[in-house]
Amino acid sequence: MTTVEANGVTLGVEHFGDRAAPLVLLAGGTTMLSWPDALCEALARGGRHVVRYDLRDSGGSTTADPEAPAYTLRDLAADAAALARELDDRPAHLAGIGVGGMVAQVAALDHPDAFSALTLVGTRPVAPGPVDDDLPDHDAATMGRLFSHAMPDWSDRAAVAEFAAEGAQILGDDPVAARATAERRWDRTPGTDPAVQMANHLGTVFAKLDCTPRWRERLHELAIPTLVVHGRRDPFFPVGNGEALAREIPGARLLVLERAATAIPDAAAGEVAGAMLAL
Repeated sequence: MTTVEANGVTLGVEHFGDRAAPLVLLAGGTTMLSWPDALCEALARGGRHVVRYDLRDSGGSTTADPEAPAYTLRDLAADAAALARELDDRPAHLAGIGVGGMVAQVAALDHPDAFSALTLVGTRPVAPGPVDDDLPDHDAATMGRLFSHAMPDWSDRAAVAEFAAEGAQILGDDPVAARATAERRWDRTPGTDPAVQMANHLGTVFAKLDCTPRWRERLHELAIPTLVVHGRRDPFFPVGNGEALAREIPGARLLVLERAATAIPDAAAGEVAGAMLAL
């Protein structure tokens, strides 16, 4: 992993592939590792310069106070645009997963000259908080189970990994993959600092982030090729959210992964990479 200075902050980044046309991957709830290696490698084999990175207060990027972020959703969007410009003079294909997909939508709307294509994975067209009446909300039973088990000791690598595996099991994701990702995430940050470990959970940050003004009503302005990818079994952002995005973004293609929940399974990496490369 290396770092790039963009928009006045330090962003932890990882590169795959030759320095061809850039494809920037915005992190989801588990830092840049929310984008699986198998997908990054497939995209690189397809001729893209793939760059996955950690958002602020996450992983290897600038960490200040995740409990009281002194920036907004639009600052995160500006980070993405600044990173894309640092990487290459050519506009980048931008992809966002989970809460990172919200940042990606705003980045593409606010900085249209920086991006040539957009991929949105497992996300929705509104910010965290009250959901629009036409969008399916989190599955209540699943969320009850997810948030009812106690937080781990964030300085204990094994406990953090077990916590991640249990959460993945509840959500319908692969617990073995989640455990391995959690161990890698723990190893990338100071294991003795629980506050830094908490910073790896971007949902904690987003719950406190200023995400105004709304952007859903602007989605019709997007004029770049767009792919929406969503897991059929996603209980966190049910598939109706992805369907709404695909309806409201002109010309967007919807790819539903029938066997997926919130994460992109390695088995689907080739299919998702192919769809992204076709944009």
